[in-house]
Amino acid sequence: MDFELNDEQRMFRRTLREFVDSEIVPVAPEWERTGRYPTEIVERFKHLGLFGMTVPEEYGGLALDRVSFALVFEEIARGWMGVAGVLGSHSLAAWMIAEHGTEEQRKAYLPDLATGARRTGIALTEPGAGTDLQGIQTRAVRDGDHYVVNGTKTWITNARHADPMPVLVKTSVAEPAHRGMSLLLVEAGTPGYTVSRDLPKLGYKGTETCEIALVDVRVPVANLLGGVEGRGMQQALSALELGRINIAARAVGVSQCAYDAALNYSRERHAFGRPIADFQAIQLKLADMATDIQAARLLTYWAATRSAAGAVNAEAAMAKYFASEVALRTTMEAMRIHGGYGYSQEFVVERLYRDAPLMAIGEGTNDVQRMVIARSLISGKARVGW
Repeated sequence: MDFELNDEQRMFRRTLREFVDSEIVPVAPEWERTGRYPTEIVERFKHLGLFGMTVPEEYGGLALDRVSFALVFEEIARGWMGVAGVLGSHSLAAWMIAEHGTEEQRKAYLPDLATGARRTGIALTEPGAGTDLQGIQTRAVRDGDHYVVNGTKTWITNARHADPMPVLVKTSVAEPAHRGMSLLLVEAGTPGYTVSRDLPKLGYKGTETCEIALVDVRVPVANLLGGVEGRGMQQALSALELGRINIAARAVGVSQCAYDAALNYSRERHAFGRPIADFQAIQLKLADMATDIQAARLLTYWAATRSAAGAVNAEAAMAKYFASEVALRTTMEAMRIHGGYGYSQEFVVERLYRDAPLMAIGEGTNDVQRMVIARSLISGKARVGW
């Protein structure tokens, strides 16, 4: 049992950390506040090969191991959680095409997705269907060698840049819902496919989050992911397992940033003639934060390691649930340690406090994660202990 990163992972983390500290941290406060799109950061993602992290090497990708995958999101979220979203949805969709796509689909899309020449996302959620994906209403009707798609998708990251965009649709209403769902790869510029509006958000700024309208969109049958109808629900859920590791790692990064800010502030801020770090009340908060963060980090790395061996429904759910709850606690405690300054946009903890709630909601709410964990334990698919 080894709780250390290997040499390659340490070098990779060092590269990521230097990039984040030099090119993301200095610009994040102003760009987040003004709503500026992080074009230059996205270009650096391309240069570092990060758009190809889940793309196999034979298609030009990095094919990162799962712990290195988690490190990407931890380090970037430590600098600015919002820009991690540019890579989050892309990496899930690219993995889904690599894992479930036909060879023709892999050859058509993966080389450009690996370099960032193409970007992608994943369109699952609808105004009336979030956690309950079986309740989606977007319909795809076969018409010769095309599907005609009508519906609305919401809370879609990378909506304006995705090419293609995997869209979860109902290709059959005669079967049970989960058997009648498919994923279609909708290419940019397809008539009837439009970004209808941007959604205003509390946090998670830096990447666009949009609503998509699909009106009589004609998608070639060749763009059915995997080439077989009725597998979309399973394909989407398999990607969400990887997505939960992504979210857990982002939560660890946000928590780490909150802790670092609180620790530094407690050393510099004086009250009653001495640093507030000397007061037991502050020390107890710092101790709780540090312990929670390290537990969340180890749980996330464990889930990432386990995912390389196959399905990790419960493990990924545990990591996402625990790490995101830690992010909620640590950002609040960091704000309390800062006192009134924690409420100011001049200090980073204000942004962290706004970003943290997304991790408790995204890729399935935490109540859903608890249900996933419990059902896996009851069924015997997962266990606690060795």
